[in-house]
Amino acid sequence: MHRLDQGLLALSAALPETAHGELPDWPLGRSNRALAELHCASFGPDLNGRISCPECAENLEFQMDARSLLETQADLDARVHLGQHSFRLPTTRDLARLAGNLDPSGAVKKLVELCRTDAGGDPDCRADQVSEEELEEIGERMSAADSLAEIRLSFACARCGHQWRENLDLAAFLWIEIEARAKRLLREVHTLAAAYGWAEGEILSLSDPRRARYLEMVRE
Repeated sequence: MHRLDQGLLALSAALPETAHGELPDWPLGRSNRALAELHCASFGPDLNGRISCPECAENLEFQMDARSLLETQADLDARVHLGQHSFRLPTTRDLARLAGNLDPSGAVKKLVELCRTDAGGDPDCRADQVSEEELEEIGERMSAADSLAEIRLSFACARCGHQWRENLDLAAFLWIEIEARAKRLLREVHTLAAAYGWAEGEILSLSDPRRARYLEMVRE
């Protein structure tokens, strides 16, 4: 699955009262906040990761508290205005439409077109009429309105001293945790089924502490 779909699937499972078709139209900051809340509730607030230095390939470990992301306030219904034009905040659906675009400059212009709310169906209202300076200004105003839309982390390599910034992909981060938890549960099911002959449903119906105690006895 594409990372965008992984994030939507995780949110859909965690928020059954929300229609699945609504989630792709949430502003990116709202989606990232929900993903951070889901990580805190399911796996705790600590985000532990690794990253390689782009200059010397040194492996770096990092940790951050996902709760710090929840302290950010944003007006997710905000509109960005530039001159006579207005733009809504980008959504996951917008990013999905740009997924196959390998030209960064073209992707930015396409995103501006998708988010523009005053075009009124006019085919001449295109982002190629917007200057590079105006595109940058629109991006800055969108970031100010929705600071969680793009989460940038700063790194400094202890080996070569290189400094750089990277985006934190919460959906990918969360999915790695989900996959690890799923594999662990499968191993636990296998161990207890082999030891006691219980069915998968019976094993998964046990509480985590009780299942852990049975596993401890099997290992003993």
